[in-house]
Amino acid sequence: MSEKKINIPPKIGWYLAGFADGEGSFNVSFRPREDYRNKWKISLSFNVSQDEKLILTLFKRYLGCGTLRMRKDGIWYYEVTSVNAISEKVIPFFKKFHFLSQKKKKAFSKFKGVLEMVLNGEHLTEDGIKKIAKLREEINGDHSKRKYNSKEIISSLEESSETIR
Repeated sequence: MSEKKINIPPKIGWYLAGFADGEGSFNVSFRPREDYRNKWKISLSFNVSQDEKLILTLFKRYLGCGTLRMRKDGIWYYEVTSVNAISEKVIPFFKKFHFLSQKKKKAFSKFKGVLEMVLNGEHLTEDGIKKIAKLREEINGDHSKRKYNSKEIISSLEESSETIR
């Protein structure tokens, strides 16, 4: 990950970091892909949602990346999904303006680990996918509302390995 100089006024940076500490989320998602060798596409995202657009426009302005849109329920949603933008803008921002809560510090640390694996191409291997699936659980739990939980992902890899043998 390249380290970029962050030119954000400290008051704004700390405000946004505090806001993200409470309202932000680091996510790792898995989507099945038949055209992928290991059958899973892994996507990373950082997002914040809020009923006021102004605060989210500050994220977009000062991070210099991401998209801002309104959901059907009237809530505004700021999201960064580009691996390069996450690596070059989001990660350096939160390294400089760090989180105070232990929960978000832990999630950020694990998310950085997944990002490093993706940047190193490990997400393209069966072992890498298994490690990322386990790290995703540690980032924000293996929620029952997830379409594909870690156990399903790992067992699908093991089933496809058995088929190949």
